[in-house]
Amino acid sequence: MSDETSDAIVGDAVVDSLEKPTRKRGRLLRWKQRKEPPPLTHCEDCGEKLHGQYCSKCGQVAVDYRRSFRHVIADVAESFLNWDSKFIQTIGLLVRRPGWLTNQFVAGKRTRFLHPLRLYLLVSIAFFLAARLLPMETPDFGEKEVTPEKRAEVENVMKTVPQIPNDVRAEVRKALAENGAPPARKKPKLIIFDDPEKPKTPFEEWMNQQVKAKLGEDGTKLQFFIETLRSNIPTMMLFCIPLFAFVLKILYLRQGRFYIEHLVYALHIHSFFYLAVLVISFSEMAMKRWLPAWQALTWILWIAVVVQVFLSIRQVYRQSWFMTTFKFFFGGFIYLIVLIAALVVTAVATFALP
Repeated sequence: MSDETSDAIVGDAVVDSLEKPTRKRGRLLRWKQRKEPPPLTHCEDCGEKLHGQYCSKCGQVAVDYRRSFRHVIADVAESFLNWDSKFIQTIGLLVRRPGWLTNQFVAGKRTRFLHPLRLYLLVSIAFFLAARLLPMETPDFGEKEVTPEKRAEVENVMKTVPQIPNDVRAEVRKALAENGAPPARKKPKLIIFDDPEKPKTPFEEWMNQQVKAKLGEDGTKLQFFIETLRSNIPTMMLFCIPLFAFVLKILYLRQGRFYIEHLVYALHIHSFFYLAVLVISFSEMAMKRWLPAWQALTWILWIAVVVQVFLSIRQVYRQSWFMTTFKFFFGGFIYLIVLIAALVVTAVATFALP
């Protein structure tokens, strides 16, 4: 065999040896496509045979999460968009026709709308969260220092107003000379039972301790107490809704409606009221800033809210205008008493509980 032939054979062998690892490496780096599993035929929770998207026995949705991530994301997006459209449709009907929304739910047409309890929870969370963000003024029981501007104003009044009695002038000038400010007003004591000559009962001792702990002797903790009370109001309102439904049950006892029907309307009308207050509050703030001449429009919005509640009552309970008007005002008065009593109970609970 010639040298040229031997060199050619050796060269081919070297080329083959170099190409083989490359082909193996290419197979290792190649993505292995997984086959999507077949659709579920039995419920993964209870084992019942599936006849649709949901299990007929336990109600679990037939979704297999052992799939590629893109399929799971597609399912989640589809569920969210479906829920989002349902939420928007329910909110729109709640604003325009709250009574009609209640009638539809009671009549069994529920798949297109959010459940009343879920709707109330969503709207109330937004409402009370916005209410917590709004500033709230509280009484100030602390001493206030007189600024240089106030001091100059006092001195100017002393010079320009001759009707000030001489003894008052002397006292103010003495205070300005000694302390640099008029006599500071004393901090009011919030101790309820503070008679040293009279023996205190255990209840009086407990009340004084609670006042010191919750409000402070000089009202220094009043702001914290009010904030705590505000944080308890959402829970209070959630308990007041069944009471409102009970008031409706008594008012419309002769119609023979079930209590749950009144409760559905109570959830809808409270959700409507919270949403209306949110819209009016933000509209009022916007008009104060950009359109101060249009602030009277908020009164028109409040009147529209009251009219909408009135019309919803008539649409749901289908009584005459006279009876609807009478029960609207009478039921509103009763519910106002319920709210005041609930607020007192909440304040006492906030004050008494640790």
